[in-house]
Amino acid sequence: MNKNDSCICCSGRPYSKCCEPYLNYKANPKTVRQLVRSRYAAYALGQAKHREYLVNTWHPATAQNVRMADLIAEGHKWTGLEIVKATQKGDLGRVEFKATYSVDDGPEQIHQEKSAFHRHKGIWLYLEGEVNESEA
Repeated sequence: MNKNDSCICCSGRPYSKCCEPYLNYKANPKTVRQLVRSRYAAYALGQAKHREYLVNTWHPATAQNVRMADLIAEGHKWTGLEIVKATQKGDLGRVEFKATYSVDDGPEQIHQEKSAFHRHKGIWLYLEGEVNESEA
């Protein structure tokens, strides 16, 4: 992805001013929306270094059973992100989002999730999510 391309997270902003600084560890997301967008971008870009970003943005209280190999499934093509609702108060946040994808050129599917986040040592981290999968 080029710096001036529209970010893969569907924000409409250039990649260099959106998710790239987070994925390259030059900045930390200041909001739960930014964290969701950057985690989506990591899944969508699918490169090995982005698996590390996903692990590093997972809260230590719930990350003990997470394996890097499980985080990016081969054959998945992520095609869109819609943030339905986002709230944050103090060190807690919630985001409901829909991410569209297909597997091996199959039908488009929707990953809908209600996620919980916790700001740990000043950094927003993914805590857990309630997932609903369906076909588009």
